[in-house]
Amino acid sequence: MSAVTEELRMPARGRIAWLRERGMGASILVAALSSAFGVVLLAATTFLGAVLRADPYLAGSGTLEVVVLILAVLLLGVAVYVAAIVTANTFATLVAGRTRGIALLRLIGASARSQRAEIARQGLGVGALGAFAGLLVGTVLSLAGAALAVDLLGLPGEVGDGIIQPALVAPAVAVTLTTWAAAWAGSRRVLTVTPLQALGGAVEASHEAVAQRTGRNRTALALLLTGAALLVLGILAGLVSPLGVVVAFFGGILSFTGLALGATLVMPPVLRLVGRAFGRSATARLAAENALRYPERSSRMAIGVVMGVTLVVMFAVALESVKTMIRISGGGTLEPEFAALIDTFSAVMMVLVGVSAVIAAVGLVNLLTIGVVQRRRELGLLRALGVSSGQVRGMVLREAAHITVAALATGLVLGILYGWAGAQSLLGSIAMPPAWSSPTFVWPSIPLVPMLVVVGATALLTLVAAVVPTRLATRVTPVQALAE
Repeated sequence: MSAVTEELRMPARGRIAWLRERGMGASILVAALSSAFGVVLLAATTFLGAVLRADPYLAGSGTLEVVVLILAVLLLGVAVYVAAIVTANTFATLVAGRTRGIALLRLIGASARSQRAEIARQGLGVGALGAFAGLLVGTVLSLAGAALAVDLLGLPGEVGDGIIQPALVAPAVAVTLTTWAAAWAGSRRVLTVTPLQALGGAVEASHEAVAQRTGRNRTALALLLTGAALLVLGILAGLVSPLGVVVAFFGGILSFTGLALGATLVMPPVLRLVGRAFGRSATARLAAENALRYPERSSRMAIGVVMGVTLVVMFAVALESVKTMIRISGGGTLEPEFAALIDTFSAVMMVLVGVSAVIAAVGLVNLLTIGVVQRRRELGLLRALGVSSGQVRGMVLREAAHITVAALATGLVLGILYGWAGAQSLLGSIAMPPAWSSPTFVWPSIPLVPMLVVVGATALLTLVAAVVPTRLATRVTPVQALAE
């Protein structure tokens, strides 16, 4: 059966046939991870509040409960934000792969808006399935964790009785709606598909097309420059008042939003530099050109990993810089007990923020796999021209390495910058005992162990992300690929 006939018959396979499409399963997993993370965070917040109320010394510390709740909400917001970016990028890539089918439906009378509404409904279904699964898993983990904590810490049994409450549904609802909105945003390209594109295959925006988006590029540049200016202003204001961290916070939000919006302008130069480090062999050059030929696809793959690396490195550098500032302001000494407390808090934060990094990693694996599936004809042509299966696998592995190394380098730079700016703007004006020196200015303090963990995790991610795509790239024969 021809590929064109196959495209036309797809809508007749059933209302849930789209769930079998490659990429949907990973999107459900992303939604499930976000929902489960939110449920566990809220349950842990409730449990900690009960522990504080049961403690005779901390029973009146309502402020501490509020701080814990705010921290939980912020971490949940970060995870949902990363999941939304990953989901939007996934659906944008899926739409590029469905270009021919969408064009055929347009040819027989379907409107672009109806096609986009259908994709948005699929996003709602994906979000609902993943969120419900995450709600169940998160609830089970919360109950098990609370029982274990009560047993190990010798707490009263009633402390863990109230963690299951209606509020636990809130993360699942938030993830469902966010996934729906992300699918709608990722499918905006449906509006530009014309019936004439029925003769083509997967279509990604070229470098020239990306460069012509002047409105979006100018907005991204404006956000990036405004955010950078606010970061500098926040650091300077932090030498006078701790409120400088508020200015720096908005600077970080605006600058990273500008980076995400203009990723197609920022990531290609980084990818080009990384590509030069992989040598001049035929497969290395092919991998480098594939990463640069369609900057939109490469940027989608990279930006999620950039976010994950940035978050982990930011917290590690911020807490290490806090230790340095306290030591310098206090006259060169730092109590071992206080240092151990900060290190413990840092480890907990790394684990919690690591969930967002895992979500971003799932997105990379998903997008790389979809990209290989959509390039079957291209890979088949390479095989027909004499490129061996081993060379094709090496090319796909190098493409994954290009993306992850470029994302790692970008995330390390951003994480160090944001982490240092946060610590400096918060504590620059605060004097610490016993020397009570103020204002305090330090350069970024970079902890070695977390950096090595991030680099090692990125190397592992490269290998994992390339497993399925390399198998798919060599599974199809040249004749089958060229016949599609």
